[in-house]
Amino acid sequence: MRTPMPASGLLLATVAIAGCGGDAAPAARERTAVSGIRVAVVDTMIPDVLEASGTAGPMRAATLSTRLMGSVTDVLVHEGDRVAAGQSLVRLDARDLEARRSQVEAGLAEATAMRAEARAHADRIRGLYADSAATKAQLDQAETGLARADAAVVSARAMAAELAATASYADVRAPFAGIVTRRFVDPGSFAAPGAPLITVEDASTLRLTVSAAPDAVRGLRRGSALEALIGDSPVSSTVEGVVPSGANLYTVNALVPNPDRHFQSGSSASLALPRGTRRALLVPADAIVRQGDLTGVHAAATGGSTLRWIRLGRTRGGMIEVLSGLGAGDTVLVPTGAR
Repeated sequence: MRTPMPASGLLLATVAIAGCGGDAAPAARERTAVSGIRVAVVDTMIPDVLEASGTAGPMRAATLSTRLMGSVTDVLVHEGDRVAAGQSLVRLDARDLEARRSQVEAGLAEATAMRAEARAHADRIRGLYADSAATKAQLDQAETGLARADAAVVSARAMAAELAATASYADVRAPFAGIVTRRFVDPGSFAAPGAPLITVEDASTLRLTVSAAPDAVRGLRRGSALEALIGDSPVSSTVEGVVPSGANLYTVNALVPNPDRHFQSGSSASLALPRGTRRALLVPADAIVRQGDLTGVHAAATGGSTLRWIRLGRTRGGMIEVLSGLGAGDTVLVPTGAR
């Protein structure tokens, strides 16, 4: 004798079958008693977009190095530290530069003294020449000596400036405010010219980078506004540039403000590249019912309503696109108090 299936078991089986089926399977419906505002589902025109996937990176990132060769004496930051523009990050042993500094300063002092002496001598000869007490050859010789003394001072000052510029590489500083993301050396390490020491990133503005075919980027210009996603979060972005990146491929860069560092650099991202319009079904976002991974709406029916499971697309303002489970002419209920 066959044992009849309980009503609750039959209901669960119906929901399970609908959840496992594709778009062609009938939508699962559950009788409900919900009061709310009736909203008709209409077929409307919406912008058609191509979802181009990419990554979100910092707008500014710098891996710092030095032109010097020497030992690292101090590393003043750790990974994750926030730094200010101009803050000292790494210091190198610069004792040999200090020794050269003394020599350069002494050379500048000597050149300055010799120029003072040459100027005084030239002034004296000019006076004598004016009184016909000195020859033209003596005047020319004094003027030449003064010019050489002036050149010696200029050369000594240039050497001092060069040494100061070289010495600045012994104190590696942050080029902009940001966060230390990599630390390559520790005190005692040997630093070589061009070798990485510290990486600093400024993620207050993120750059979203995606690739697309030429047809997908036609009409995009710098400054164009695009909808975007970082992870699952919708954001607004501004096109920074569109450039060729290979055979039949373009790279689109778009900027997203991130002043509170809510989004992390390196996150997955996508840009909605416009490609005309298309027809779609939209329902109010407040009408959506969520149970775990399932999404549905209360659809109006004779004598009440049914809970109908549907598949959703993108959110557009306060409306959500319905990909399957509803048709034009259906009516959904926005529960009272949802707005």
